Amino acid sequence: MIKRLLILTVLSFTTISCVSSKLYKELEGKYTTLKNDYDTLNADSEGVLNDKNTLQNQFDQLQSDYDATLLERNQLQQDVTALQKKYDTLNDAYTALEQNSSIAIADNVQKNRELLAQLEAKELALEAENDRLLKLEADMQERSQRIAELEALIASKDQAMLDLKNAISKALTAFEGKGLTVEQRDGKVYVSMENKLLFKSGSWAVGTEGRVAIEQLGTVLEDNPDIVVLIEGHTDNDPFSSRGQIANNWDLSTKRATAIVQILSENTAINPKSLTAAGRGEFAPIASNETTEGKSKNRRIEIVLTPKLDEISKLLNND
Repeated sequence: MIKRLLILTVLSFTTISCVSSKLYKELEGKYTTLKNDYDTLNADSEGVLNDKNTLQNQFDQLQSDYDATLLERNQLQQDVTALQKKYDTLNDAYTALEQNSSIAIADNVQKNRELLAQLEAKELALEAENDRLLKLEADMQERSQRIAELEALIASKDQAMLDLKNAISKALTAFEGKGLTVEQRDGKVYVSMENKLLFKSGSWAVGTEGRVAIEQLGTVLEDNPDIVVLIEGHTDNDPFSSRGQIANNWDLSTKRATAIVQILSENTAINPKSLTAAGRGEFAPIASNETTEGKSKNRRIEIVLTPKLDEISKLLNND
């Protein structure tokens, strides 16, 4: 624009030839000033253009940096969002785990308490069982001692009864083969005498030979005061009648047993309290009543000699 003005001025100056020298100089001075201003403005315009280009480059770089930063920020935002989701998920999982752990811990604590209570109960039961076992062991030792004492006492009684049997057998040797037997069984001595040795048929009076046998038996018993003597009368099953003097076989057996007791009681060394008479009648046979021989064996006096068991009873009842 300025350049055009200068050209127009020069043309005007050429056309008008009648312009004065003074006016020319003035115009020339203005031209020079304007040219200088133009150059200055042109230089300023180029500087401004350079500055603009620099600023444009800087702007473009900033725009590029901004776009890259925006992309990075968006990526970071996505990462933050993803991490936030993961955090929320983990936090929820942790909270659930913490709750479950609390419940599990509480359950375990309760179970531990129950197990501890059971253990304490078992320990108490075990202690009680140990105490009971100790008492049982002590009781077993005591009972073992009592059993040993009892066995020793029984052995002593058995030996005493064996000695008694042997003494009776020796004292009554003269009556062997006359319906006399002496046996030891079940801790007792059994002296059995058939009626033919003692009584006449239907009688309860002891004959001479029978009395001698009973008296000799008495001499043995007087040396054994700790023997209980039971005299049992036995008959066969034949009905008995003696015109009212004897009611039946039972009555006869009782009278015969009593007659033996009377003879033994004549020995003052024998304690009458140790003598007992019993009638068994026909109800305890040792042989068949279908034969004469069997009936003869069933008609008998059986003397049962039993040791006094006071010491044994004391041991058994000493609880």
